[in-house]
Amino acid sequence: MSNPFFTSEEDDAIAQFLRDGYLVFSIEDLTLLDAVKKNIYRAAAALINNKDQLSEDDFFDKIHEIISVKELNDFRVKLIADMAEDQTVRPSIYSLAKKQIHWLVGNELAMQRNCNLSIQFPGDDSSLLPLHSDVWSGNSPYEIVFWLPFVNCYDTKSMFILPRSQSEEVFRNFKQYSSLTAEDFYQKIKDQLVWLDVKYGQGVIFSHSLLHGNRVNGQAETRWTINVRFKSLLSPYGTKELGESFLPITMRPVTRIGYNYIKPEC
Repeated sequence: MSNPFFTSEEDDAIAQFLRDGYLVFSIEDLTLLDAVKKNIYRAAAALINNKDQLSEDDFFDKIHEIISVKELNDFRVKLIADMAEDQTVRPSIYSLAKKQIHWLVGNELAMQRNCNLSIQFPGDDSSLLPLHSDVWSGNSPYEIVFWLPFVNCYDTKSMFILPRSQSEEVFRNFKQYSSLTAEDFYQKIKDQLVWLDVKYGQGVIFSHSLLHGNRVNGQAETRWTINVRFKSLLSPYGTKELGESFLPITMRPVTRIGYNYIKPEC
């Protein structure tokens, strides 16, 4: 049933998220998205001294043509460090999905300290994420992931996810999977997985409690994505705690007063 406190658009997004555990949506501020991408391009091109080897339009899809797999992780770590120093990155990423995050999580939020950057070359098996749930490694089930591509992502150039009902069915019957290797686990349920088709200009919000991961990129282009976690500021934390892994970004004044309230002693 629709909720009279939500708009019809909000209601539809909530219903889809509750059904599937993820939401693919169009970024409304494409100018901001293009600016974020341009800043990453400039920082990345400076790191590898890209002297007219690749145009900005080709850089993201074809960077594997100018740096090697052996160089990739060092390049990625340095680029993440550059992004962390740029005080505009986190507010910009938040702004790109602000409406959908508010619909699904709320408007009083904690955001992951750093944005993660994933770069997956064609045929490269060095940066794979096997089938998993982030909650298994200490994250709170009250978190969502905002997954933002800088290229068109499809087939094995994308990621897979097991929708909510199927993930919960696996969890209820997990004894039959618990002794399997990660690869055997994947093979058991691969026919139920959904490969996300997400174009540049779209984003994904998903519950990282669901089973998800990626495979070797079998396409001829590199995949670039940012992912960052958000949660309601006052909801339970896992081992990734506030102040350590998360920082408050939209604390409201009533919460500030509540946090600082001192009960008078009689």
